[in-house]
Amino acid sequence: MFYSIGRFVVRHKYWTIVAWVIAAVAISMTAPSLPSSSDESSFLPKSYESIQAGTLQGRAFPAAFTPSALILYSRSDGAALTKADLAATAQVDQQLAAKHISQVEKVLPGGPSKDLKYTLGLVQMNAKSVGQPSQSTAAKTLRTDIKPLASAHGLTAKIGGQAAQALDAQDASQTSTALSLAASLGLIIITLLIIFRSPLIAILPLVLLMALDYTTASGLIADATKVFGLQANNSLSALLVVVLLGVGTDYFLFLMFRYRERLRAGDDHEEAMIHAVGRVGEAIASAAGAVIIAFLALTLCSLGFFTQLGPALAILVAVTLVAGLTLFPALLATMKPRKLFWPSKAWQSEPTGTRFASFGQAVRRRPAVMAAVSGVIMVALAIGAFGFKASFDLSSGSMPKTVESMVVQNEMVKAYSAGAADPTQVLLTSTGSAPVDHAAADAFAQGLTKDAGVAGLQGPTQFSKDGRTAEVNLSLKYAASSGQAIDAMSGLRDSAHHAAPAGTKALVGGETSVFADIQTAQDHDYKVVFPVAAILIMLILGLLLRSIVAPWYLMASVGLGFAATLGATTLLFQRGSNSGGLMFLLPMIMYLFVVAIGTDYNILMIARLREEAREGREPREAAAEALRHAGPTVAAAGFILAATFATLTLSGNSLLTEMGFAVSFGILVSAFVMAMFFTPSLTALIGHAAWWPGRADQVKAAPVADVATEVRVP
Repeated sequence: MFYSIGRFVVRHKYWTIVAWVIAAVAISMTAPSLPSSSDESSFLPKSYESIQAGTLQGRAFPAAFTPSALILYSRSDGAALTKADLAATAQVDQQLAAKHISQVEKVLPGGPSKDLKYTLGLVQMNAKSVGQPSQSTAAKTLRTDIKPLASAHGLTAKIGGQAAQALDAQDASQTSTALSLAASLGLIIITLLIIFRSPLIAILPLVLLMALDYTTASGLIADATKVFGLQANNSLSALLVVVLLGVGTDYFLFLMFRYRERLRAGDDHEEAMIHAVGRVGEAIASAAGAVIIAFLALTLCSLGFFTQLGPALAILVAVTLVAGLTLFPALLATMKPRKLFWPSKAWQSEPTGTRFASFGQAVRRRPAVMAAVSGVIMVALAIGAFGFKASFDLSSGSMPKTVESMVVQNEMVKAYSAGAADPTQVLLTSTGSAPVDHAAADAFAQGLTKDAGVAGLQGPTQFSKDGRTAEVNLSLKYAASSGQAIDAMSGLRDSAHHAAPAGTKALVGGETSVFADIQTAQDHDYKVVFPVAAILIMLILGLLLRSIVAPWYLMASVGLGFAATLGATTLLFQRGSNSGGLMFLLPMIMYLFVVAIGTDYNILMIARLREEAREGREPREAAAEALRHAGPTVAAAGFILAATFATLTLSGNSLLTEMGFAVSFGILVSAFVMAMFFTPSLTALIGHAAWWPGRADQVKAAPVADVATEVRVP
């Protein structure tokens, strides 16, 4: 089939290119805009308690005051605030409210700290725009307008809270994204220049991927988002670009290395391209199929972030697969090799005594040693994964401590309580027709203050207009996103549920409650997504290799690489830096890039090993030849993808640094340890039994239609 695809594309190369251009333009022009949200709670199912509490709160208290931004006042000289100062802060609040800043609905005074060094202003914004860019813009305007008003009274004022943190995160991410993208593009170009010594080959894949592939995929993703009622997260575009550069460059390299190999064997450039698509097409399709299956398995997640992300990434990889089998070979076939590889002439002859040939001989001679050494190293690193702890402190981890919102948060922790900036709401609602008894609700609220994780009440108990719901605001002893607060949430919920007066039901909401539910949902997702994806990927491997045995140890090697990566990241960033935990999204992000994309390298290596076995070579010799020919491709693709993610460590953002290290380390393990040594060594040791029951390593005659292209590599 892939020979037929290659022959059709090469014979109709110009029409193929024109078809791609027309499709890209048509799809992009007709696609709707991509909706976006950064509200974490919107990604949880409605069955979780935090979402039920939020829904009840919105229904019972439609005009409830929930601050989207906080104003932290202090004296310019650092002294305690006087009564005149407190009156001045209230005056500034009124002046801000009178400006009628877009999105700002109310500005009210908050309470002073115990030492009177600080007092708060509470800013309520439009509840329908939570997490949207308009509120970040409002926070920026607040910062500009409040400084002269406060300084006129000898005061300083800083803006913090949710809207301000979103603004600071946006500014920090723009800088880091631009830096990472520039570094990624530079690394890809430089690496391709070193490998092929051709400026045209260095820039060609980037032009194709960004101009046609990305345009087409983005339009299809927007269409799918609209049709199926999905909602994209703000980080989707950045992830699409990273996956596109990684997967697209991999497929381009798979094709180019085989194309160059056939040119060196003496094929005409069109026949060489047909042969390249025919031979490597199955590996690319299988690799893409495994990645698509892995991404689609994310639709089984409870967390909406991943259920939205999975289909989008699957569409992107599917479009990139089609581009790898049609657009890439069509465009490459339009150029003679001398022009394509100019000014290099190295493509004309294969070098002798290469490093990968030496690696292949080492695997042939000592497969047991190679498998044991690589396996022991991975197992040793994997032990560190047992110490992994999740952190939900996305705001402080994603921004420098010096930005204004982080300064406000840290000063509030010292002056008030760690959880004062993000109070926890407990909703007490009647289960019958009678209203909630005020005295019973007040007693209920006082009882909750005795819970181990509660610092105290924030204001009096509020009652809805119909009297059927009461709201209790609590300050926790710990920061809302900390592990201690999330651990305390379980006890607080139990206390609230058991202490609810007769005829009422208690629901606990707020940011900490959301994070606790996210943790529960994620634990569920790990138990569902990982096994389902593993089974489906094994089925693809079984169909590719016509074997029941090989898929088992291939998936075992991928799983071992995942565990080793998580262990290494935990040892370095959690234990090495004494942090409270690693980003809670990290294991799933590693699944996306290390397991899904890293499987490509195993597939490419095992497919080449099977091809060499079909040429009549014994298992050990086939492993050596596979490493000799496929090793450079795997090494180049793995290095480029790992280097692309490694640029995230330059951002100065601790969360991106963790992700950049974990993914780049995992890709290096997948490419240079698992695919290069572990997999071929195990296959050589298992021998012919690896292909049972299909015996895919049996010598087979070339298809009659392709005899002319079956030229053996000298």
